[in-house]
Amino acid sequence: MDVTRRDLLRASSQSALLSMLPVAALAAPTFEDALPDGVRDGATLEALPGKKPLIKLSYRPPNYETPINYFDQLWTPNDAFFVRYHLAVIPEVDAKEWRLKIGGDGATTPFELTLDQLTKQFEQVEIPAVCMCSGNRRGLFQPHVPGVQWGHGAIGNAKWKGVRLKDVLAKAGVKKEAIELRMDGADSAPLDKTPDFVKSIPLWKALDDSVLIATHMNGQPLPHWNGYPARIIVPGWTATYWMKHITSLELLTKPLDNFWMKTAYRIPQGKFPVVQRFLGQETEINAPITEMLVNSLLTNITNGQKVKVGQQVEIRGMAWDGGYGIRTVEISSDGGTTWTPATLADDPGRFSFRPFNFRFQPKTSGKVVIVARATNKLGQTQTTELIPNPSGYHHNVMHRVTLDVG
Repeated sequence: MDVTRRDLLRASSQSALLSMLPVAALAAPTFEDALPDGVRDGATLEALPGKKPLIKLSYRPPNYETPINYFDQLWTPNDAFFVRYHLAVIPEVDAKEWRLKIGGDGATTPFELTLDQLTKQFEQVEIPAVCMCSGNRRGLFQPHVPGVQWGHGAIGNAKWKGVRLKDVLAKAGVKKEAIELRMDGADSAPLDKTPDFVKSIPLWKALDDSVLIATHMNGQPLPHWNGYPARIIVPGWTATYWMKHITSLELLTKPLDNFWMKTAYRIPQGKFPVVQRFLGQETEINAPITEMLVNSLLTNITNGQKVKVGQQVEIRGMAWDGGYGIRTVEISSDGGTTWTPATLADDPGRFSFRPFNFRFQPKTSGKVVIVARATNKLGQTQTTELIPNPSGYHHNVMHRVTLDVG
């Protein structure tokens, strides 16, 4: 039986709607003051099926962010991992009927894979990597910009297991004229006029050893809300390219021309220190967002937390970048005037979170502003001021937390 993508969507539409019903709504979470008032007032902690209570920012499509306390551990739990969708119809894909079609005008031998064939016919590899929405921290932009008003939690770190994308493409035969890889997933929009979420990546990136078709996450099958039964992972690049519920891969001989490539997920030219670029999709004015910038997050202290004079406080956090590696993390306890190196934990891998810690002992009472600053091995460091851009991307301003010492 030849099951098409439309058949899967039609057959599963009822179960998809049922699966989206939240199972619990809890008290409102605590937000930073910089977030828009409407976000602070309207968001709740809510548990989707199979998930712990997450911060609900929208229901259709589902966009739920991870509370910051979960980042105090190296691997973000699957049931606490953030949820990000652009389209509202998210099917419960039957693994037995799932098919991955590989073709396009840049392929010599189009073919199709079942999940069993994908997992058994190709070498299995595992890569630790940060998955981060391009708009992470968008809600902290001043002035505010349109889009999902994420705080710090549209991010997570996991061990992803699957097969190298380049191994699958090799079986399809990559023509010398191929320049991009088009990717489509099983989610769709309720209205025909809404553009399907389809993305492309440059062929050189698709053939990188680190790029996977992942079926497992932290030793378990992918959760429904994070792309089951298979998704693309592009370590080092923002999650707009990490296509969930992948159903189709097409090698292209011309640049993909659609809304999600030509209009969405673009940054102004020349404003950010980006090394890996998607040149085939650039214009004189803007370019597709690609790799993550160097960044860090304080994970075990919160604004207004009370500590005593003379009390030794352990400050912990995570640092990451686009895969070049974290060289240093520095901590300031005077709002950024002076800096002291933090202790870096062992490196779990260049695409992963890198834990750090620092011991601080306040000597006088009052407000103490703790700031973290990460620098990668290229010498790139976090910014002190926000770099404005229309869509609120690349927020890597140094994270600040104010402690109340008494």
